[in-house]
Amino acid sequence: MTPAKFSQFEGKPVLDILGKGGKQRLVSCPESLAEGLLKYARKKCLDPQHKFFPFNRIRGWQIIKKAASKAGLEKRVFPHLLRHSDAIERLRQTGNPKALQHHLGYSSISMVLRYLSTLSQEDSLRIQQRVKFK
Repeated sequence: MTPAKFSQFEGKPVLDILGKGGKQRLVSCPESLAEGLLKYARKKCLDPQHKFFPFNRIRGWQIIKKAASKAGLEKRVFPHLLRHSDAIERLRQTGNPKALQHHLGYSSISMVLRYLSTLSQEDSLRIQQRVKFK
């Protein structure tokens, strides 16, 4: 995980991270996760320039493969698959490709539109029913 710092947006925690290509991004963070990460950082005496979990890509792959094996998954599982799974689930929950674009750090909406094909008709109906008109 790259160095990150917490800030607030409308009273909720967000992570200010240095993402892919060295781009600065704000990412939503559940309050319980923010509290846990801050508690961990204090316990480990980490300052904002330290990585929360200093491991490399190889170790990341090892962790994911071990978890997949324990879960009994036979398909190939890789770290980037988690990014795709999260993107699809966020799109199902929000129905907002523009918000997903910002979350993922894509410069073009066309990258996000690929995820739309994963939504079922039922997903689309659920999203439509959550829309509130003023």
